This record gives sequence, structure tokens and C-alpha cells, in this order.
Amino acid sequence: MRTGGGAMRRVRTRWRRSAAAALGAVLVAAGLSACAPADRGESDRPVVLTTFTVLADIASNVAGDHLIVESITKPGAEIHGYEPTPGDIKKAARADLILDNGLNLEAWFARFVDGLDVPHVVVSEGIDPIDIVGDAYAGMPNPHAWMSPLNVGVYAENMAEAFARLDPDNAPEYRANAAAYREQLQQVQQELVDRLDAVPPTQRALVTCEGAFSYLARDAGLTEKYIWPVNAEQQATPQRIAAVIEFVDANEVPAVFCESTVSDAAMQRVVEATGAEFGGVLFVDSLSAPDGPVPTYLDLIRHDAATIVAGLSGGQRR
Repeated sequence: MRTGGGAMRRVRTRWRRSAAAALGAVLVAAGLSACAPADRGESDRPVVLTTFTVLADIASNVAGDHLIVESITKPGAEIHGYEPTPGDIKKAARADLILDNGLNLEAWFARFVDGLDVPHVVVSEGIDPIDIVGDAYAGMPNPHAWMSPLNVGVYAENMAEAFARLDPDNAPEYRANAAAYREQLQQVQQELVDRLDAVPPTQRALVTCEGAFSYLARDAGLTEKYIWPVNAEQQATPQRIAAVIEFVDANEVPAVFCESTVSDAAMQRVVEATGAEFGGVLFVDSLSAPDGPVPTYLDLIRHDAATIVAGLSGGQRR
């Protein structure tokens, strides 16, 4: 975590404000008008930049009205192989704090922040990671820790402490917001478990395109199977697809799923070969637009739980 530059940034900010005020006075004296922001109070709020939309929503719940929270990626974007734009770099340079997930999720992130004098915090610090299964990934953590609401409680606390360092005057409110949000997370966690308890024991297998559900599967007592371990569609090899087909057939899995940010073509081959239903689209790496099915993280977990339950409880294989 980089923390340097905060004091110097505050000095530069005060200098810019003093210079702007002096310039405004000169213009007024000359009979001209200065162009000022419509809402000076809002423009003074520190800016927090997150790597993707899920983190932005969590951060907004902790920040309340005291910070401006933005996401580098847009709704629907795939986070793993994201390519930052020059506009992203400019936005990051103007931020007061950058939040990333860590756990090797944002492979591009080190290059993105290289040379920026902006502190950043890894919000997954303190969670108990689950290792990815597979020789090629031995010892590597599954990065999708936010798919457990219990882990997101840790994310929220890490954010609250980072915001308290950024804006000490409002530290008590950040911590209170994190505590209140954690209560909501506990409720959603219980809803998740209760919903998935309704799935018959013989059908408690979650088959997806990417291995992004290890934490959710652990929390809900589901067996996980996937085509590729980390989001890279080129890993949908014939051998991997064949292994999933064999698993689905052997366990008579009634439905399979895929994620919103990738093509479901590989999973449709599993459907054709096994007679399992395509249970629907699950959300992991991105929220939807505000008018979509998962505009918030809590909506995402509820949507995924409902979709999984509906698919796995839907009856016999055709």
C-alpha cells in the first residue's frame, strides 16, 4: 500500500484554491466573471477510484456522501484482461485514492499505477483465500473473493480504514457505514444459504464457464465444476469441455450456467452433449447498468442465488 504524497497533495490543493480565488478577484475587478464549478462543495470532495464496478458499489456504501467514488471499468466490462485507456490514466492521476481487489485479479494494475503519485489500497487484505485447482495454477489464490458476502464485510472494513486515513474528519461515519453495510451483508449471506438449501442434495453441483464461484460454492455447500479456472475464454479447450461433459453426465446435473462478461458458446456445447438445461446468466465481474438486473452488489448475490436455485431445482434432465 502506497501512502506517500498525501500531505504534499493537500498543500498543492490549497495552493490551487488560493490561486483560483486570487484570479477570480482580479477578473471581478476587471469587470469580468470567473468560471467556477456549479457546486463548489461537491468539487472539494476527495475522489476514490476503483478498478471495477463491484468495488465501486461497495465503496459507495462505505463512503456515504463524503467522497466521490468512480470505477475505471464500465458496467458489463470484463476485468481480468482490461486494457486501460489514456483517459483512465488521466482519471487515476486526479484521484486521491485507488482501490483494487488484489489476488492477481487485475493483471494490468501494476502498469496502470506505475509512476502515479496516488496511494492505493488492496481491499481483499485479511480474507482467507481459496487456491485455484489445477497444476498450472498451483498455489495461486482464486481472485473472486467478493463472491462471498462474508468476505465483502472485510472489504468494507478495509475501505473504511482507508477512507479514515484519507479524510480523518469523517472517520467515525465511514466506520459506522461499514458496520451497517456488514449487517446487510450478513442478511444477504443468510438469504443465499437459505435459498440454496432448497436444492436437493443430489443436485448441489454448480457448473459454470469460469471458476469464479469457489467462495459462493463454499458458503452454500455446492460442488463446483468449470470449463476454465480463470477468465480466459481461450482456455475452453476440447479437453476441458469434455471433462465438464463427463462430470455433468456422471452427476446428472440438471442445469449449467455462464457469466455475463463472456461468451456462453463453450457451455452451449455442454448443453448439447448432455441434455442439461442452460440455467441462465450469472454476474461476477461486473454490475449491470442502473436499470439492469444487478445494479448493486447485494442485487448481484441475490440474482445469482435465485438463478442457481431455479436452474438446479427445475426438474429432471431432458
